[in-house]
Amino acid sequence: MRLLLLKDVRELGHVGDIVEVKRGYARNYLVPQRLAADPTEENIRAIEEDKKRAAAGRAAQLKEVKLLAKAIQDVSVTIEAAANPEGTLYGSVGGKDIAEALQALGHPVLPEHVVLESPIRTLDNRIVKLEFTEEITAEIKLWVVREGAVEHDDEAGERVAAEPAEAAAEPDTDTADNE
Repeated sequence: MRLLLLKDVRELGHVGDIVEVKRGYARNYLVPQRLAADPTEENIRAIEEDKKRAAAGRAAQLKEVKLLAKAIQDVSVTIEAAANPEGTLYGSVGGKDIAEALQALGHPVLPEHVVLESPIRTLDNRIVKLEFTEEITAEIKLWVVREGAVEHDDEAGERVAAEPAEAAAEPDTDTADNE
């Protein structure tokens, strides 16, 4: 089925493009969401102004995304999660959690930018890919650590590793009792 796109649709096309899609996709998603319409001459003429505006908006957004990708490249993020003694998480860490951690650091990343094959279910460090557009991507280093392993020590918000509980509980062996 041929449709005229009224808005940009990721992995399908931009405003003003005439695309070929399956009938069910058109009838159940594109048309009800007002993302597409029949490609009549009247609709094509009516969308010309929107097409120019969308192209200008895409250019501005592309510039912002390039700056964001450059700024976020090689950023390191730490997420605390509850885990069993073997290091398996009781829940999982997904794109939403990673996006929230990046937003807390001041980077406007959305959950749909985070590319994960599957949710993270173990304590570990890994490289996570962020895809802003098909061409613009960045990679961050993600540390998933056990809850309580990180504490906020200074007022600048930097994170400092906490002492393990066992080390703090050990008695001091260099006392006068050994003399």
